[in-house]
Amino acid sequence: MHSFGYRANALLTFAVTILAFMCTLASFSDNFNSPTPTAQVKVSMTLNISADLQTLFTWNTKQVFVFVAAEYETPKNSLNQISLWDGIIPSKEHAKFWIHTSNKYRFIDQGSNLRGKEFNLTMHWHVMPKTGKMFADKIVMPGYRLPEEYR
Repeated sequence: MHSFGYRANALLTFAVTILAFMCTLASFSDNFNSPTPTAQVKVSMTLNISADLQTLFTWNTKQVFVFVAAEYETPKNSLNQISLWDGIIPSKEHAKFWIHTSNKYRFIDQGSNLRGKEFNLTMHWHVMPKTGKMFADKIVMPGYRLPEEYR
């Protein structure tokens, strides 16, 4: 006959094994989700951001971190980013939104690299699951240009 300690150890080991197996299955199931988010950003002195990120949410999604960045190239760096807005989407119900806001962060052109040059506005997102690995993706919206002269 086995002692109480031996039985408790066997039960705990079995429970942890089942939990690990279920977490692995939960993480693996996210590979079958194929999200198709959409976004549109218009710029003046303010940002008009509309996005539908509902397809990023599955039963395993805890939250989604989203940010909009101006991206451009310089002779020194192939990718420069200026973060303009960010937010945390806590649930699928909040994942379809329209925001009219001034820039959350200042749009500073250090070194005047953007004068008259084209840049892209890019919406990045990072999906944070309840269990498993995080994944990130983006939507690039090209064709923006700043004037030749500004302060």
